[in-house]
Amino acid sequence: MNPEVVSAILKYGVMFAVFINVAPIMNWVERRVCAFIQDRPGPNRVGPLGLFQPLADAAKFMFKEDVTPSAADKPLYLMAPALALFPAFTTFVVIPFGPDLITAAGRRIPLMVANVDTGVLLFLALSSLSVYSLVMAGYASNNKFSLLGSIRASAQLISYELALTLAVLAVIIPVGSFNLADVVAYQQTHLWSFIPQIIGFLVFLIASFAETNRLPFDLPEAESELVAGFHTEYGSMRFALFFQAEYTNMAALSALGVTLYFGGWTLPGIDFPNNWLGAALGLATLVGKIIFCMMVFVWIRWTFPRFRYDQLMRLGWKVLLPLAIFNLILVAAMTLAGWL
Repeated sequence: MNPEVVSAILKYGVMFAVFINVAPIMNWVERRVCAFIQDRPGPNRVGPLGLFQPLADAAKFMFKEDVTPSAADKPLYLMAPALALFPAFTTFVVIPFGPDLITAAGRRIPLMVANVDTGVLLFLALSSLSVYSLVMAGYASNNKFSLLGSIRASAQLISYELALTLAVLAVIIPVGSFNLADVVAYQQTHLWSFIPQIIGFLVFLIASFAETNRLPFDLPEAESELVAGFHTEYGSMRFALFFQAEYTNMAALSALGVTLYFGGWTLPGIDFPNNWLGAALGLATLVGKIIFCMMVFVWIRWTFPRFRYDQLMRLGWKVLLPLAIFNLILVAAMTLAGWL
């Protein structure tokens, strides 16, 4: 087999092994943090501090009866949960997770699955596919609440994808490359992009909540209005797949955010060696930053109430989009002036 293919498979295997555990871990973290914020115990029966609660939930999902509505469009109904996972686990391929590994033979191996010059564009293209699974689930379920949830999801993604993309492009302008490895290298010799582009970062952060359907922007599955939104008719492991996809998408956007704005796998003033130790330290640094970002997701969820739908649209089109355009023009001017 081609060594390049073997290397890509091994690197993807490492990334998959790390991020497949996001959902069960975040399931426990979400419940414990929620309980802490609301001043109550939270899960504390299954294992010490409720640490085995995710295993109990997984067992419940596996052994629950799997019901398919008789009036559903069965091929699309069955395909939607699997399609939800596809973009979640493919966006990681363009994220660099450590310094280039130099072997004893002098061969340089970049620690990213797909070292492509259009990495940012590939990430945005793959992540935008996630809405198709939500639309498919809502349509195929033959349920009015599911259909309304899927319509909301598509409108929400269109509204906030524009602002998020413009915020990302502003980071790319001073770097001059769509390769995320170049973005990280640029921040090693300059300030983290978070500092000069605080406006763009705030736009990216808010749009990320809308892109992942998280509170205060979880209108596609608003329980008080739509029962459970697009996955109302899903149970058992099919519901678990949507659950896994949501948390993995959170991790993916967090990985993109720390790569664009917080130096990715690097730390200021520290040069990781180009060996296995440096690779491990780089991966640990990236994962640590992602964990911090995901804790922000959890904190925001249990702090702010859900927006009304008109407020959601107004914020996206009348506030975030103009801010993103202003930030893009400002960064372009600063780059031309040599300030970035």
